[in-house]
Amino acid sequence: MSTFLLVHGAWHSGRVWERLAPLLESAGHRVLAPSLTGYGDKAHLLGPEVGLDTHVDDIVTLIEREDAGEVVLVGHSYAGLVISSVANRVPGRIAHLVYLDAMVPEDGETAVDVLPVTQHMIDLAASSGAGWRIPPMPELPAPFGLFGVTDPVDVEWLRGMLSDQPVRCLQQSVRLDNPAVQAIPRTHIHCVGAAPEGVTRRPVPAVQPNGTPSQVWELPTGHDCMVTMPVELGDMLLRLGSSRARNLAGAACAR
Repeated sequence: MSTFLLVHGAWHSGRVWERLAPLLESAGHRVLAPSLTGYGDKAHLLGPEVGLDTHVDDIVTLIEREDAGEVVLVGHSYAGLVISSVANRVPGRIAHLVYLDAMVPEDGETAVDVLPVTQHMIDLAASSGAGWRIPPMPELPAPFGLFGVTDPVDVEWLRGMLSDQPVRCLQQSVRLDNPAVQAIPRTHIHCVGAAPEGVTRRPVPAVQPNGTPSQVWELPTGHDCMVTMPVELGDMLLRLGSSRARNLAGAACAR
């Protein structure tokens, strides 16, 4: 059994994983899918002081409180920054990092460094009142939809969980200065459906930090693949869980 810790992206909440989590659990795995501070059941905690560091603390605290052993840490979109800094803090508790259509930072980078278009969102927030909060992206005509979701029923369900994003989340820097984090295997899952103008993905290097060939998988759908293609996404994550189980079994036999 693996423990999958699913970390949602900007504006979303832990509810976004509701279609995926049962698929992993039915295969015998444990799933943790919290809402970060300021979202979902923690929406009342939204404030200008909430930032990337807040969300890193959320996940590190959960890992330690749940005594989850080594987790497969999945970060969607903005949460690529979160899981990177979490791995830097507790590398011994992370079995695998999964960047799910996510920002993949280097040490010291912010969201603006990874995805420069986010600066435009910050500038709009600064000129529209409070300045510290960014409303969810608007729904666009198909094929873009709302974060890649175009089915009207799904769009309404998704819209109902969205909260504003604190600017501080996009301005705080990722920490990747712990050498142990480089040894953690990574998988990148890219959603290769239609993407709005200005949203560009950094190319994945051929070799990942631990020296092994990079693993990049693709899903032919929009950004919120856990909504539009949960079965296919689940199959990919289960492959990681099965691979980890085989590795642990092999190590046990070797001892």
